[in-house]
Amino acid sequence: MIEQAFNGLVGGAFYALLALGLAVIFGMLGVVNFAHGAFYMLGAFGAFILLDSFGIGFWAALVIVPVLLGLVGMALERLLIRRLSGLDPLYGFLLTFGLALILQDLVRRQYGVQSQQYARPELLGGTLNLGLFDYPAYQVFVLALSAVVCGAVWLLLTRTKIGMIVRASTEKPELTRALGIDVSRWVTPVFGFGIALAGLAGVLAAPMRAINPLMGGDLIIVVFAVVVIGGLGSVFGSVAAGFLIGLVSALGNLYVPALSQTLVFILMAAVLLWRPAGLFGRQEGLT
Repeated sequence: MIEQAFNGLVGGAFYALLALGLAVIFGMLGVVNFAHGAFYMLGAFGAFILLDSFGIGFWAALVIVPVLLGLVGMALERLLIRRLSGLDPLYGFLLTFGLALILQDLVRRQYGVQSQQYARPELLGGTLNLGLFDYPAYQVFVLALSAVVCGAVWLLLTRTKIGMIVRASTEKPELTRALGIDVSRWVTPVFGFGIALAGLAGVLAAPMRAINPLMGGDLIIVVFAVVVIGGLGSVFGSVAAGFLIGLVSALGNLYVPALSQTLVFILMAAVLLWRPAGLFGRQEGLT
């Protein structure tokens, strides 16, 4: 059971990184970014292309791919998403949904539907003795790095002046504008930052999961459920719900495999019935 719980935390690490980016983007822009899964897929393909075409390994890809995708995200926000500011959020959803389909088809046109393989870095190729069992070193690294990144983002948002402005703009944009802060100047970098987190999750997934154009589409529905459970726009709630859903899914596979694919949505329905704003909804703020 403990080993399965570790598996769940590793899976939850990907949910947490993706949900963190989604929560910040939704809170700042009010846009449900359906293309988030496509950028996760691009992160994995970015690591594969760097290694296959340029000989650039995993460690450099951890930095290069998120930065490049973050810049792409900033350009998309400036050229496309900003034009829908002030309109019904449905337009933003439709735009990002269309972007996701375009990105998937472009990658599928180039690489087909066959999955690509990405070797694990040699430094993390073995196993670690965790006391009760041996566990793959790479999975431990993924869990540790995700926790560090989420913790660093949390400290950035709560312990720095810029972070507090971004957090206020994310959680209470109307009140922030009323206090005289120009929220619009933070929109583009925050959107790029959210996309960079998706790219980082994709690079981390490359050595663990088959790389294919649909890998993001298979994951994004669960990530949306994570964000709803944590509370739309809540940074802390998204991270906490990500790890929680990872645990629930893994233990569900162990004890109730027949319901393993639906447990997440059962939990989402239960949370919404109990707290419509999610576990850490906006009315609670960040605690």
